[in-house]
Amino acid sequence: MQGSAIKAVLGPTNTGKTHLAIERMCGHSSGCMGFPLRLLAREVYDRVRAIKGEDQVALITGEERIEPKNARYMCCTVEAMPRNGAGAAFVGLDEVQLAADRERGHIFTDRLLNTRGREETMLLGSATAEPLVRELLPRAEISDRPRFSTLTHIGPRKLSRLPPRSAIVAFSAEQVYTVAEMLRRFRGGAAVVMGALSPETRNKQVALFQNGEVDYIVATDAIGMGLNLDVTHVAFAGLTKFDGQRMRRLLPAEMAQIAGRAGRHQRDGTFGTLGGSHRGGTQPEFTEEEIYAIEEHRFGPLTHLFWREPDPRYDSLETLIADLEASPADRALRAAPEAIDLATLKRLAEEPVGQTIRGPGNVRRFWEACSLPDFRQRGPDVHARFVARLWQDLRGGYLGADYVAARISELDNMAGDIDTLQGRIAAIRSWAYICQRPDWVLARDEMASRARAVEAKLSDALHARLTERFVNRRTAILMKSLGENPEMLPIELAEDGGVSVEGEHLGTIQGFRFDVDPSARHEDRRMLLAAAEKALPRLLGEQAQALAASDLSDLELARGAIRWKGQDLVTLEQREGTVASLLQPTRELKALPDAARTQLLAALEVWLAAKLEPLAPLEKMHQASANPEAGSQARALLLNLIAGHGYTSRERAGIEHLPKEMRPFLRKIGVTFGALDVFSPLLLKPAPRQLLNALGVDRRPLQEAMLPVIPGGKKLPSGYRPAGEQAIRIDLAEKILRAAHETRAKAQDRKRKFVLDLSLPVSIGLEENNAIRLLGVAGFRVQRAKPLPDGVFGPPRPDRWEWRPSRRKQAQRAPARPREGSAFAGLAELLR
Repeated sequence: MQGSAIKAVLGPTNTGKTHLAIERMCGHSSGCMGFPLRLLAREVYDRVRAIKGEDQVALITGEERIEPKNARYMCCTVEAMPRNGAGAAFVGLDEVQLAADRERGHIFTDRLLNTRGREETMLLGSATAEPLVRELLPRAEISDRPRFSTLTHIGPRKLSRLPPRSAIVAFSAEQVYTVAEMLRRFRGGAAVVMGALSPETRNKQVALFQNGEVDYIVATDAIGMGLNLDVTHVAFAGLTKFDGQRMRRLLPAEMAQIAGRAGRHQRDGTFGTLGGSHRGGTQPEFTEEEIYAIEEHRFGPLTHLFWREPDPRYDSLETLIADLEASPADRALRAAPEAIDLATLKRLAEEPVGQTIRGPGNVRRFWEACSLPDFRQRGPDVHARFVARLWQDLRGGYLGADYVAARISELDNMAGDIDTLQGRIAAIRSWAYICQRPDWVLARDEMASRARAVEAKLSDALHARLTERFVNRRTAILMKSLGENPEMLPIELAEDGGVSVEGEHLGTIQGFRFDVDPSARHEDRRMLLAAAEKALPRLLGEQAQALAASDLSDLELARGAIRWKGQDLVTLEQREGTVASLLQPTRELKALPDAARTQLLAALEVWLAAKLEPLAPLEKMHQASANPEAGSQARALLLNLIAGHGYTSRERAGIEHLPKEMRPFLRKIGVTFGALDVFSPLLLKPAPRQLLNALGVDRRPLQEAMLPVIPGGKKLPSGYRPAGEQAIRIDLAEKILRAAHETRAKAQDRKRKFVLDLSLPVSIGLEENNAIRLLGVAGFRVQRAKPLPDGVFGPPRPDRWEWRPSRRKQAQRAPARPREGSAFAGLAELLR
């Protein structure tokens, strides 16, 4: 062993030290490497396994052991690393500067001093350890490696100004959660990495960042321990931390270890503080000396390493404690502070349970129980109680499989919040550690497999909770995409109008209008609208072209607009002298690409022209009213008809001024001169009335079916005139009156009296009294027949009628007319 080469490769982060050690180990026939974290051990295990094959590499940690029968290479945590290096040809120790750590430093110191490879030993770490390595290992060959990239201080940055691919480092769980929550609100979220997370959860959170699902990662200072991330900037949320005894400012070397995560390989990195993150007091900031030290990688050397007797005597608990508290002989070493394992041992040694422990075998076994890591982190008292309960079962032999299975099953519960799941993971890690001891648990392999399975399930649940709380995937995707070419935004439009980006729902398109997802938070709405405005025109343009090429059967006219899927596409602006309308695109249509908008508007014009065919009689009136040969009187009457949308009363029509020779001209274009009204019968059908209402031209009430007779009222639908307590369609009223006049013309009575048969109005639907009142408006007066004298039998005498028109009553009983102030009101008077 003494003849093997010892090489120390010391220097800043991002110098390829670990990569070099892996290459050296794989060049030997066997190897063993120790790492400070289970996460790093697993990462290197995967890399070496890819090189050497699965059956050649072992992974050994406190909670997990993968040991193929013929394994020649071992990746371990430092605590699980064999002190003799497993007899391997190569031995590597990562992060040797951690020998100065108060809690774990003595373990690193022991491996540094005593663990050797048969052929080569390689020590990796910070340059701050160089003087002590020279002093403790005089024959070690020390080399340094330059950093592949540079680190530059850029000062404080607010969260809103942080560049993408940034890591924010905080020094308490509360601060981590606060920063992550703010990033979720404003930047779409962040991955979260803390020492309290299980390695599996940390891996999944890191993968969120590495895969680009989020652009930010919030972590404790654990990020500085070998996590290889694609980080370009490291922002410190604070510069002080609690080291187990007191709050203190980070040492420059500790700052550099964390800041060194920025700028991997050949990419330069930056660091600074998080602006606006300090509550009260002054904003933490680096001093000029600290900035210089970090940028130039110049730090004060370590002055000592912590040491604890690696081979204590087990004669008794008192002897064991004395050896563990002994001081080192070398001046470069100092006695390690009391760690949790020694504190637990001393606490239990004073209790009744300690009085029963006798003999080296029991003392050693009890010390191994006290060395159980405090995964729960609930304080020395709680941990000591757990170890005492564990010892009650261990001192009698093994832990029964049923007992261990029951404890594991109790933790197999995925419900709860982040803190609850973290507590269960810490507990299952304790049982995973216990199950790795072959001298503690019966059916070790089965129990260890169960514990790992539960830990994996809990880790998945915790990852899901963290992602749910601190990652708004929709916002993250949009934040990354908004600055890119909108044509490249992977936006999708579903058949039901749903809009999504990479599976994340943004909102819904109704017609051509985008409605933001109603579940979106208020602060996200502006960003969702911005994303839609940048990316939707292309898709909506394609949809517009598809609509234009279809049969347009889904279109409808309503409230003066052409609508599609419940949304207005264009509003209709009436043009003078024609029933055709100008199409005014809505804001949504104006946002379409020019070619698609033009194509769609052309299709809408063709569709509207076909839709307006029932208004052809009205169009003829427009054309005739513009014909100078019609004469002013005829034009005035036509304008009144147009203003009345197809009908007007005789009094308002100005018919008394119309030359009789012009009537054939008007009848030729469909005008009927009735007893009470002048109208176009074709325009009193359901289709034209519905069209006029849908166009917004005729705003009077609409009777969609244009029934012959309807109940009367103050506001009659367009096309009806009152008839007592009922109302009758104007053309049918004319039919009744025309029949009455024909009967009157045939009468032979000198006094112009005649008998009217009311069967026609009754058959149309008028009640007899209401028919009499309609006839009365047209000048027909009824004289009731006297009843037969008493004792006389036979048919009753018929009522007698005569025609005596009253112009005053006709004016009072005029049909529904357009509102006062309409565009054509009074034109007839002006043209007379």
